[in-house]
Amino acid sequence: MSLKKQYLKSRNLCKVTFRLSKPEAQGAGVAHLVGDFNDWDVSATPMKRLKSGEFTTTVPLESGKSYQFRYLLDQSSWQNDGNADAYVPSGVSADDNSVVVI
Repeated sequence: MSLKKQYLKSRNLCKVTFRLSKPEAQGAGVAHLVGDFNDWDVSATPMKRLKSGEFTTTVPLESGKSYQFRYLLDQSSWQNDGNADAYVPSGVSADDNSVVVI
């Protein structure tokens, strides 16, 4: 997993690329990025599956904020990002949510 941040000079935005490696994807056929930036909608942000078995997507996020997120694999298994900036209790389960700080 990795997070790549590209800050835009002309706007108060940062393009964040979220990436799941093949081992982290655990053989999933589909993956979605789910977080407070898309109202935790499990189908709003599908990730592109690469030939290598990795998944990736890029989301523009407003600078100066932090965002909670998780990955949803095959609509059944939740996974955190091992390279997140922080982790916080989800409030829904005993699991933590990943956090990206922009």
